[in-house]
Amino acid sequence: MNELFNEILTNVSSEITLPSALITILVAVLMGLAIAFTYYMTQDEAMFQRSFAVTLMMLPVIMAVIILFIGSNIARAFSMAGTLSIIRFRSAPGDPKDIGFIFFDIAAGLSCGVGLYGYGAVFVIILCVGLIVTERLRLFEKKAVQKTLKITVPEDLNYEGTFDEILKRYSKSYSLYRIKTTDLGSLLELCYHLTMEPGQNEREFLNELRVRNGNLNISLSVRQIPKK
Repeated sequence: MNELFNEILTNVSSEITLPSALITILVAVLMGLAIAFTYYMTQDEAMFQRSFAVTLMMLPVIMAVIILFIGSNIARAFSMAGTLSIIRFRSAPGDPKDIGFIFFDIAAGLSCGVGLYGYGAVFVIILCVGLIVTERLRLFEKKAVQKTLKITVPEDLNYEGTFDEILKRYSKSYSLYRIKTTDLGSLLELCYHLTMEPGQNEREFLNELRVRNGNLNISLSVRQIPKK
């Protein structure tokens, strides 16, 4: 560690001028702000994390400064890589899009560190605009929603075909995947997987089902796909 920092202190000053370093840091800050703002504009409110947005603003600056320190010195590059390998990152799985933003930040920081401000700015602007447009136009959004329907029926009800006519009208497809007894065997719970189009009147859908199941419990929820 001491050798690494001595190398940095003795060599960086001869290769980097203060004005160029300040310009690099300023451009990296602006790129980080643009990327963080794009994250803010394109992320769902439920998934948005302020701390992650602040991190997105910081990363390009950190990457740019690291590249400035390394320069073209191969020995310094290997020393820096060895030092950084000590760090271990631990984080809970989140939105896969977050990983893309991290790589976005790294690329922006690298462009600043090597002095390619113009190309880096064009890259950041095009990708930020593309992400915002994609979000505003809702591109690649699934037009059908997977949901789980649970219907409670009396034990003596012949449930086969009882709800089929309603399910066909309100869903693109459906399948009965589980039947179980509840309330000490006096009731049955029918569990369906549904594929529903957005905009369906769920209240009317549930009301029609209640007429046929004797006004017993019914639940409709977004289907949770188990992680592999």
